[in-house]
Amino acid sequence: MKSRVRESAVIHTLRQRLRQYQPRALPLELPEAAVLMPVTDSSTPELILTVRSAAMPTHAGEVAFPGGKHDPADPDLLATALRESREEVGLDVTDVEVLRQLSPLASRYGMKVTPFVGVVPHRVSLMAEPDEIRDIFRVPLDFFLEHEPELSEPIEFHGRQMCIPSYYYDDKRIWGLTAFMILDLINFAFDADVQFEVG
Repeated sequence: MKSRVRESAVIHTLRQRLRQYQPRALPLELPEAAVLMPVTDSSTPELILTVRSAAMPTHAGEVAFPGGKHDPADPDLLATALRESREEVGLDVTDVEVLRQLSPLASRYGMKVTPFVGVVPHRVSLMAEPDEIRDIFRVPLDFFLEHEPELSEPIEFHGRQMCIPSYYYDDKRIWGLTAFMILDLINFAFDADVQFEVG
């Protein structure tokens, strides 16, 4: 019973806080992509992440959320995130409770990437598409609340001075765009106050 109370409190906080989230505009003309940030509804909620195949043309071998490029057949970017999640990790759309779109970010490969936060069942069945995904793994949300990321020296990134964050979980490095998305989520929903922008 105690674990159910904790689970409800964390997911409740996500739902309530994200209702107030206002995505920031990214006024760049770039090809678009979308990812899903799946959070499990367990007593200790986890983020579901992937390791991309070494054969992928971009971000090979890197940690990422399931997602990919917008297809003209997709009615919107949320449809892109859900379609790509089904194709990459076998996540059925009926298993996703979408909470909110977060602010789009520009990748170093010239894509505008929009993340969507969704709650999924703890015991959801997932299967990696081997041509695209090498591994699927989970990280407790508490890990990101209890560990500060390593920050690079400031660099200019699309006209802004910022430090690139990196988390190390087991043998996985979670960094770059994926880490920025996680920080945006925990800074807003849980007041983590991790600063990575300079000035």
